Amino acid sequence: MQIILRDDMDNLGKSGEVVNVKPGYARNYLLPRGLAIKATAGDIKRVEHEKRVIAARTAKLAKEAQSEADKLSQVSVSIAVATGEEDRLYGSVTTRDVAEALKGRGVNVDPKKILLDEPIKVLGLTEVPIKVGRGVNATVKVWVVKQET
Repeated sequence: MQIILRDDMDNLGKSGEVVNVKPGYARNYLLPRGLAIKATAGDIKRVEHEKRVIAARTAKLAKEAQSEADKLSQVSVSIAVATGEEDRLYGSVTTRDVAEALKGRGVNVDPKKILLDEPIKVLGLTEVPIKVGRGVNATVKVWVVKQET
């Protein structure tokens, strides 16, 4: 029996695929749970059309994310922090500090999208990755400098 999967299923296929299964498996498990629908000619055409529409939308969003990442990669910010002896930081520079510095440059970034493994604890240049979306990341240059007293 041919069916169209509505959800990704291990060992069977991905959403939107037309697969052959035994009639009892389809009738007793997949169809009642809404995991699949019967594959008729009209349904197959509809699913193929939806796939093309989703692929076009995904490509457009990926292109927009890449252009946003390119713009974001050209930005660099400077964060002044208090230091002690031997230029050691009193605290650290966190994702929130980086987000505020970017906001000062006119770029709004959610601190949750800034991918710092651990806070910055040294002076100098650090390249900070930022998750833009659709698998696209941008890298922002963050200069941590001494605060003038």
